[in-house]
Amino acid sequence: MQHYVDEVVRDLEKRYPEQVEFLQAAKEVLQSLIPVLEENPVYRDAKILERLVEPERTVMFKVPWVDDRGEIQINRGFRVQFSSAIGPYKGGLRFHPSVTLSILKFLGFEQIFKNSLTSLPMGGGKGGSDFNPKGKSDNEIMRFCQSFMMELYKHIGPEMDVPAGDIGVGGREIGYMYGMYKRLTNQHHGVLTGKSILWGGSLIRPEATGYGAVYFVDEMLKTMGDSFQGKTVALSGFGNVAWGAALKATELGAKVVTISGPDGYIYDEAGISGEKIEYLLELRATNNDIVSPYAEKFGAKFVANKRPWEVKCDIAIPCATQNELGGKDAETLVQNGCKIVAEASNMGCTPEAIDVLHHNKALYGPGKAVNAGGVATSGLEMSQNAMKLNWTAEEVDQKLFGIMKNIHDTCVKYGTEADGYINYQKGANIGGFIKVANSMLELGYVL
Repeated sequence: MQHYVDEVVRDLEKRYPEQVEFLQAAKEVLQSLIPVLEENPVYRDAKILERLVEPERTVMFKVPWVDDRGEIQINRGFRVQFSSAIGPYKGGLRFHPSVTLSILKFLGFEQIFKNSLTSLPMGGGKGGSDFNPKGKSDNEIMRFCQSFMMELYKHIGPEMDVPAGDIGVGGREIGYMYGMYKRLTNQHHGVLTGKSILWGGSLIRPEATGYGAVYFVDEMLKTMGDSFQGKTVALSGFGNVAWGAALKATELGAKVVTISGPDGYIYDEAGISGEKIEYLLELRATNNDIVSPYAEKFGAKFVANKRPWEVKCDIAIPCATQNELGGKDAETLVQNGCKIVAEASNMGCTPEAIDVLHHNKALYGPGKAVNAGGVATSGLEMSQNAMKLNWTAEEVDQKLFGIMKNIHDTCVKYGTEADGYINYQKGANIGGFIKVANSMLELGYVL
């Protein structure tokens, strides 16, 4: 089966040589599927891999909008609808100047397996625009979101495709887009998630990715007979994911010592807790995308233009963006005694970093498993919308915990190796793949 997988990868490289991020994601998944392909040659016969690596639909469109000076601006919009084998397409919208088709294809491909792992009926998709919300006024953001939705609304629906937020798309942007969707369709239903609780949103959605990541890591610790109590945790990022992770890790007895931004990282030896965690929301609201003001406010150490992986910690949780933790970073973490690296960001570790962690038998949690709490809670929001009701924060949190525990159990089931080491990467990829692949077999060759 190695030859078969290599053929699929070579074909992808010929067709999409410029799509570096997508090729990285595809190779990472496909290589780990060899054992299950050998046990189930029907997947090869039905060309499941060849079908799975191609999106069912890719939509690209222009987004013209008018800035506050009255000048027309034009951005590109995308929606990659990757797989609907187990449910309507589900995945976030990202507004950031780095957005390309390659980025969105990598995210959409990852989303297939992530959504499958939740056990909720959601397919995989992703979308967004190269629009940069930073430095834009509320009115400019509103006009952009309305123009973006004037095209996107043709391709989404509660039983077709349900986008959510992602980098650059929070409650404000979801509100502006949902308002335009309602105006265009005269419908009020769950076509977007991450909505305000006032008009159909779910409680704890902003915290959910961070909470879910910590729940997953807590299960990883239990396999070692350990817990968060007394552990030192290094986080990157300072947005909703890092905020939620800091809240829950602190609640479980850990000390969070780092956050980071494009300007560098903060090291707070006393621990980021209480009002310091809440200050992350203030930082986020400034739209300056920097963390250095934290050091000035709380007397912590600021290290410019570096990432936090040089700090001694027991657990590292990347919460920012793809490939933010490299091979040398992983070596430093291992040398400093770090036992667990868990991606709350999507594809947060480079392939070299993953190899280092596996070689040293440190536990590595891939993003498609660790950060599935965000989309899981979006799925719970969809359920609440469909039933026209709202669950309490405690009910949502309990369901989220159950989903993350089940994802962890799936990873252990498919990822435990002969020597007892748990290869979470292998477990997540195989566990997510089997459900989608079997659904594709049952639905025929059209998907």
